[in-house]
Amino acid sequence: MARRIVRVFGRAERDTIGLMPQPSPRARRLLTGFLLLLVTAFLALGAWQVQRLFWKLDLIARVDSRVNADPVPTPARAEWPEITREKDEYRRVTATGLFQHDRTVLVQAVTERGAGFWVLTPLRLPDETIVLINRGFVPADRREPADRIASELAAGPVAVTGLLRLSEPGGAFLRANDPAGDRWFSRDVAAITAAKGLTDVAPYFIDADATANPGGLPVGGMTVIAFRNSHLVYALTWFALAAMSAAAVWAVHRRKLV
Repeated sequence: MARRIVRVFGRAERDTIGLMPQPSPRARRLLTGFLLLLVTAFLALGAWQVQRLFWKLDLIARVDSRVNADPVPTPARAEWPEITREKDEYRRVTATGLFQHDRTVLVQAVTERGAGFWVLTPLRLPDETIVLINRGFVPADRREPADRIASELAAGPVAVTGLLRLSEPGGAFLRANDPAGDRWFSRDVAAITAAKGLTDVAPYFIDADATANPGGLPVGGMTVIAFRNSHLVYALTWFALAAMSAAAVWAVHRRKLV
């Protein structure tokens, strides 16, 4: 009885397929060509994401080596045009000079310590060039110079060690910098330079390390280094779509043979 039912259903399936309108040979060729094009495109996108994955892993390794390397002198004026994000950002550097506390800028920040400000102060180097130093974080209720008076009164040359960072032009998401109102949402070197009337300023700033400042403020060493790396997920997605498209090609030809 069971075998008879199977035979009946098998004949019914074939009869149903036979009654279904069959695409013309030209339509089948067009569909097959389109599906093969999708397979090729998805495979190419998957391969591209694999390349991006290895590029990102190499970038992470290079940044990690820079962060943990011995500090080198901050790039001099002659080197400024050659500075790039890929080659120089997060390089550990050191600089010695005099702080210009009267030109300090506060940049709004949200950190693991809560909301507050980065304290950016120009450091005049022996060659008379200037580099902005992100001396660290202060809470919103400690923003006034009097709240960090011990570090503001430090006289004489100071040595700063930290990470080289490139400028952050424009502002934060949906919040543009307001130089006229002295309201800053990003560490925009060019805009801060113009607003404070500075000249011969390096096109980068330095995030000071965790060396304690007199009086405990600002708090340095709070650079967050994080790289989003979803390329493997994207690659697997593209390869899965390629496999589905290849299965569709097989289904088209199977229907032709039924």
